[in-house]
Amino acid sequence: MLHAAILKLSLTGFRSYPAAQVAVEARAIVLTGPNGAGKTNILEALSFLSPGRGLRRAQLADVGHRPPGAHAPDADGAWAVSAFIEGALGEVRLGTGYDPAQEGGQRRCRIDGEAVPSANAFLDHLKVLWLTPEMDGLFLGPPGDRRRYLDRLVLAVDASHGTRVNGLERALRSRNRLLEENGSARFLDAVEHEVAELAVAVAAARLETVARLSAEIAAHRDEASPFPFAELALDGAVERLIAQHPALEVEDRYRALLRDNRPRDRAAGRTLEGPHLTDLSVSHGEKRLPAARCSTGEQKSLLIGLTLSHARLVGSMQGLSPLLLLDDVVAYLDAERRAGLFEALARLGAQVWMTGADPSAFAALETAARFTVAPGTITRA
Repeated sequence: MLHAAILKLSLTGFRSYPAAQVAVEARAIVLTGPNGAGKTNILEALSFLSPGRGLRRAQLADVGHRPPGAHAPDADGAWAVSAFIEGALGEVRLGTGYDPAQEGGQRRCRIDGEAVPSANAFLDHLKVLWLTPEMDGLFLGPPGDRRRYLDRLVLAVDASHGTRVNGLERALRSRNRLLEENGSARFLDAVEHEVAELAVAVAAARLETVARLSAEIAAHRDEASPFPFAELALDGAVERLIAQHPALEVEDRYRALLRDNRPRDRAAGRTLEGPHLTDLSVSHGEKRLPAARCSTGEQKSLLIGLTLSHARLVGSMQGLSPLLLLDDVVAYLDAERRAGLFEALARLGAQVWMTGADPSAFAALETAARFTVAPGTITRA
């Protein structure tokens, strides 16, 4: 299996970095420094080497560097991230950035200096997975958070998934607008045809990924692991139909459901059935306990275990291990779980970037490249 790796990272006008460069040659990279030093900003920059809005889900205009005390008029908000990587197709340079002065104000993406339509093109070279402290509340938060998490799992193994999800969201907005405006039945039939087609494709991709991830978890289940294995399921109307009927029949059934529910959906101001409302159910496998009812430590361990299993799945399906970004992941792990995490990462073979305030927490990673982070600077430790 090939192992993707960042060889050199360059930041311009990104968050706390007016300009910064870091060259690496190791599989494990440890970034340490005090809170607020800018460690997570580096991981966020790396997360922009994939589709979407990065690990913070930030607005593009909010990512640009702002000098201390500066306000919007004092800085143009433009930023750029460039990385020389070893990827699926060999060594290549990926670049992305945002310039509000450019027409449209969209994120720009380049591969070896050539413009590409979107960051989806980066998926041919690199898959980026991450785990952040903000995800610790995943099992207690709203279903929308778990859907976004699920869709990132799918996107890592199915590069077209993001396009289908975005298309479904646009089609649903069109349907809701037609209902609000009492649009003609002919127009509603047309948009519901598109909604049903996309809905079944999105739901089927999610179901397939959950099935594959569940098989991966079962195949590598280790009772001695400090990270409990997870049991996964999807709760959604379209997913239940797919489990019982062929895809084309499911499209017809869902289309009929949309047509019958027009009065109810018009009154509600939104579409009340569909994969845009699906929830991901996660349980502690050994205890057979819903993750939401587990302790905080168990939930953290479940998330770490899921991340490792997903990374293995991506590697086995793509023949290329993903890039892993683990933000402050060891902060609340005891010594046994830290050791278990480091051993699991070593077996995985992926390049992993980790952050933390305490350098001693990473002492066991003898071959790691270590960097000290201060506001605006990254220095080899």
